[in-house]
Amino acid sequence: MTIMNLQNNKKMKTTTIILDHNQINQKIIRIAYQIYEANSSEKEVVIAGIQGNGIYFAEQLATSLEQISSLKIILCEVYIDKKNPLNAITTSIKNSEYKNKPIVLVDDVLNSGTTLMYGIKYFLDVPLKRFKTAVLVNRNHKKYPVKADFKGISLSTSIKEHVEVVFDKKNSKAFLM
Repeated sequence: MTIMNLQNNKKMKTTTIILDHNQINQKIIRIAYQIYEANSSEKEVVIAGIQGNGIYFAEQLATSLEQISSLKIILCEVYIDKKNPLNAITTSIKNSEYKNKPIVLVDDVLNSGTTLMYGIKYFLDVPLKRFKTAVLVNRNHKKYPVKADFKGISLSTSIKEHVEVVFDKKNSKAFLM
């Protein structure tokens, strides 16, 4: 499905829906199963969502994990200034709550890898049992050697294209613009 948008400069730009609401829900369930499989011998796992769409995606994964497993899910919001990732990074929980535990760092789109790289760096100051990453959309234009361990969809896009995810309880979508 393609939608045409009129931009400020009067040029037409094509927007394509790459994942609809049902597909996003299917990806969330599949990723939840993969996280459970990777942590099946654990009692608990920390799901750390990057503020904004990352925490929303993390909450959806946590809900699915609670439905399919006996894992105790510790939800954590990670506050990163995406425009200035060198600014202080903080989380909604104390580092003692994730020390020596498995963590999955979650964001909606892996684009350049900058946000995940700085998120990973933050968590490396504390000893962890295991560290994985999860994204809904994995683009192949990374500046850093960061990979998504769990991903909903991988896209090969041009550098000029942009991926945006809109989460809504009844009508979530992922767009390629």
